[in-house]
Amino acid sequence: MEETFTPLFSEVLDMVHKAKTKDKKVEILRKHKTDSLKMFLKAAFDPTIEWVFPDGEVPYTPNESPAGTEHTVLQQETKKLWHFIKGADNVTKQLQKERMFFQMLEGLHESEAKLLISAKDKKLHQIYKGLSGNVVREAFGWDEDYKIPAPDVYPQGSRSASGMIEG
Repeated sequence: MEETFTPLFSEVLDMVHKAKTKDKKVEILRKHKTDSLKMFLKAAFDPTIEWVFPDGEVPYTPNESPAGTEHTVLQQETKKLWHFIKGADNVTKQLQKERMFFQMLEGLHESEAKLLISAKDKKLHQIYKGLSGNVVREAFGWDEDYKIPAPDVYPQGSRSASGMIEG
């Protein structure tokens, strides 16, 4: 079986940044759509999601390893992000969450660590021009609340499912 190459989130967002049109940006996000990318971008853009850390710089040691070598990837690490969202993990102590966050940042490629800090600060759109809440919502079919809208409920009328008038 051929292994498919999964670009780093930072590489995907670089492509979005370089795309000239909104449609192209949406297309790139759709092409690289994974549950992890959706979860990451939701945490970065959804205004109802608050991180348990203050905004700003994080004192960690960047991972100097070149891309594709000794580092973890956000694609795998996003499943741990819930620990860092207010109200999601009420068991782990704040100090432990900070330690986990530092370990995550230090394990990631430097580009993805910076990406994660920008997401925490809700500033991805300042780094990746054209990456906006609107683009993210359109790419993933989300409504204003960053959720998949409920299917339309068809009112029971005098027509059958075929559209023919019953009589």
